[in-house]
Amino acid sequence: MMPTMVIGVAGGTGSGKTTVAQRIVTAVGKENIAYLPHDAYYYDLSCLPPEERAARNFDHPDALENDLLLRHLQALRRGETIEMPVYDFKTHTRRPETISIGPHRLVLVEGILVFADARLREAMDLKIFVDTDADIRFIRRLQRDIAERGRTMASVIKQYLETVRPMHLEFVEPSKRYADIIIPEGGFNMAALDMVIAHLRGVLTK
Repeated sequence: MMPTMVIGVAGGTGSGKTTVAQRIVTAVGKENIAYLPHDAYYYDLSCLPPEERAARNFDHPDALENDLLLRHLQALRRGETIEMPVYDFKTHTRRPETISIGPHRLVLVEGILVFADARLREAMDLKIFVDTDADIRFIRRLQRDIAERGRTMASVIKQYLETVRPMHLEFVEPSKRYADIIIPEGGFNMAALDMVIAHLRGVLTK
């Protein structure tokens, strides 16, 4: 069995890292790569009342169950199938169903904080940071949270000022120094994306 290559894609909220990840998946073929969004590993808060769930700091590394993600990465390297959680952002809980993911030659982990945990960094063979200006990132997050997560504009702005921006400065931005590759402007930087995709295709053909 060929060894598994783990790719990490990080960047601030709204940076375009999900677009980068999805373009990589499409380019190399879904049959060749497993996609694990870090967001799926948020802790289940069903034990808390709704108002306490909403007040949690979701931009701190402690909000994510990295131990489970690490176990899943290790299992995929061993050629085993994992059951990835499905997270509901409207209720801040995990859904009863899971997603079965089998072993692949490539595994892509994507999220704002995937480089903030040294154990996750050590589990990655290639680390990509998507770097986008703060004003663009904020506008994208505002549009996404209102359209996809049922949020109000006031709640998005409040969360951005109280937790998103401070946590970005404390955890996300400093983690950029661990990246092997930095892609400015995310999914719109086709030159950088083409180089990454060419490298991964080369890995698959070895």
